[in-house]
Parts: sequence; C-alpha cells; structure tokens
Amino acid sequence: MKQTLPKLNLILIAVSFAIIVIGFCLMVGEPSGEVYNPNIFSFRRITLGPMISLFGFVSMIFAILFRAKK
Repeated sequence: MKQTLPKLNLILIAVSFAIIVIGFCLMVGEPSGEVYNPNIFSFRRITLGPMISLFGFVSMIFAILFRAKK
C-alpha cells in the first residue's frame, strides 16, 4: 500500500505537532481564582507560548506541503 505522504513529511509533521504541544504547555498555569494572581499575565503565558504554537502551526503547513527534490 502506497502512502500519500513520504516518510520525511510524516517526521516533519510529528516534530511540528510536538512544537505545538510545547507551546500550549507553556501557556498552562494556575488560574487566577478568587484572589488576583499576576502570573496570569507573565511573558511565558502571554507571549512565548503563543509564539511557539504559531511557529508550530506554520511549520505544520510547511511539513504537509513540502515536496522533496528528486
């Protein structure tokens, strides 16, 4: 049975998925709750996590569309 995507593309997709998961894990943290928690606005949760996730999504598109030179 022939695969629709080559092995290299599947590896790139797996790496992209891991980058997306890392970005979402960086955004996770304690909720604010009843008492104000200033850590909900930290650099890691507001800037770093979304940027890494965005990079993962862009690299996922690249991984799907990538065609190796023959």
